[in-house]
Amino acid sequence: MSPSSVLDVSPVVPVVVVEDVTTAVPLARALLAGGIGVVELTLRTPVALDAVRAVAAEVPDILLGVGTCTSADDVARAVDAGAQFLVSPGTTPSIVGAARDRGVPLLPGVATVSEALVALELGVHELKFFPAQQSGGAPFLAALRTVLPQVRFCPTGGISPANAGEYLALTNVGCVGGSWLTPADALAAGDFARVEELARAAAALRVAGSPT
Repeated sequence: MSPSSVLDVSPVVPVVVVEDVTTAVPLARALLAGGIGVVELTLRTPVALDAVRAVAAEVPDILLGVGTCTSADDVARAVDAGAQFLVSPGTTPSIVGAARDRGVPLLPGVATVSEALVALELGVHELKFFPAQQSGGAPFLAALRTVLPQVRFCPTGGISPANAGEYLALTNVGCVGGSWLTPADALAAGDFARVEELARAAAALRVAGSPT
């Protein structure tokens, strides 16, 4: 799957911490069944890369991202495991350069105007806004629309069904990232029907400017 932009695949990018590699494939399948065609598996556990390999091999129809990339080495390991896009909590020249060298889209994180300007100087126009709620939330992004109209964001951090719509109503937001689609208790219990149900509700959210 090769969309023109990661931000245009789904209103919500599920941000997943995989504790048990055996849950990776069924959760990805449940997301797809619910209408969510993208997933971000974070590098926060020892089994993360094994989970990436499993999803890459067994669920090829989902757009597979790897998050919490904090170094050029993370970029290399993630791409080698099968990542189709990358997400970083911050923006550094080495991370941006490593992703560009491997030809894989990167959503680097920013939390301030200065960080967004650095990203623009590095040639990146699609950014992760993180941690979103703690960094000014939707009002902050709304204020950036006039001064940085060329930038689009995926806000992540503190996003939930209660506030996702506020972000998605902004024209400079392409999607939001959230962990609520794959709750830890549901994964631990193997309740993938619940994941599918949450995915279906998330897929129904509307992004500003999208068709009704």
